[in-house]
Amino acid sequence: MFNVNSIREEFPILSKKFGKYPLVYFDNGATSQKPNFVIDRIDQYYKEENANIHRGVHTLSQVSTENYENARQTIASFLNAKEKHEIIFTKGTTDGINLVAHSFGALMSLGDEILISEMEHHSNIVPWQMLAEAKGLVLRYIPMTTSGELDLKNIDTLLNEKTKLVAITHISNSLGTINPIADLIELAHSKNAKVLIDGAQSLQHIQVDVQALDCDFLVFSGHKIFAPTGTGILYGKEDLLNKMPPYQGGGDMIKTVTMEKTTFNSLPHKFEAGTPNISGGIGLGAAIEWLSQLNLNEIEVYERSLLQYITAELSKIEGIRFFGTAEEKCSTVSFLIGEFHPYDIGTLLNQQGIAVRTGHHCTQPIMDFYKIPGTIRASLSFYNTKEEIDLFIQALNKAIKMLS
Repeated sequence: MFNVNSIREEFPILSKKFGKYPLVYFDNGATSQKPNFVIDRIDQYYKEENANIHRGVHTLSQVSTENYENARQTIASFLNAKEKHEIIFTKGTTDGINLVAHSFGALMSLGDEILISEMEHHSNIVPWQMLAEAKGLVLRYIPMTTSGELDLKNIDTLLNEKTKLVAITHISNSLGTINPIADLIELAHSKNAKVLIDGAQSLQHIQVDVQALDCDFLVFSGHKIFAPTGTGILYGKEDLLNKMPPYQGGGDMIKTVTMEKTTFNSLPHKFEAGTPNISGGIGLGAAIEWLSQLNLNEIEVYERSLLQYITAELSKIEGIRFFGTAEEKCSTVSFLIGEFHPYDIGTLLNQQGIAVRTGHHCTQPIMDFYKIPGTIRASLSFYNTKEEIDLFIQALNKAIKMLS
């Protein structure tokens, strides 16, 4: 059985109180909390190892370089990447998508098409809009159904011989929908299109194997998977990354520089210009190392039980409307209650120690689809409990009473 109490002991912030109210942290879709294993590893880096990497001959530089590259290997193994150098350190999901938009986008031509979906986070919409406008590309999108699932009935029209890239979220941050990415990858490859998976909301909930999926790119953020902010990963197939021009120029991404010409470094350094977030990268490796020691199948079962429980308890509230009722979901619920504004509910919950997210969640097209300004979103992780859900429901009922 999954032992949530022992897991919670790893996260010091979860014992925090706001006056008489214990913290109930239900905003994991925005960022996750950090275990002692990660906090201590970053502390160790700055106390014992701090130095710049890849350039120094002195011991501290060599130790830091080794630990940074070991983190890369840990992440490659976790994703089951074929090669360590297919792992590119980034600032996060947004940075990774922009890197692909710039560098893979440089290989596209006038009239080429990109396919995304209506449920994407803004970071998987705006870069493609910018690229399409700059290069004369066609940007298409897969529509949604009212249950918050992809409407694939016209996929044969949307996905055609002109499609060069499909960029799709694995799990919707607003709705919790788990998309059928394996099927979409197979369909895209049948049309010779490449596929980028936005994994920002998936790796902390379910196992992701890039070779089994056969995705061409995958991006995710460290801060959503128990690692520091300002960290992330772009996985890309070696042959594609070698064809793509660098995203940024500067130190460490070069092989030779003269006043006439520059030749670029090999992978992965070609895409890692300048001094990186060394402590963050090592912290991300530590988070993946810590997570790898857990049983992801048990986590998935436990989180499913949390989703079922919170959905059942919320369903008892009069006037509640759920947004995102897909059959395949992770532990995220978005809802509204009557005509109450989500901000007002969120504010009153906060006064009782409950942390949820309110607003459009950087998915305005989803809110436009439902013709609403935003939702209340409770996004759970495996360190949350049914007892916390009870406190959340109690606080929610109190907030409703205060607003009525």
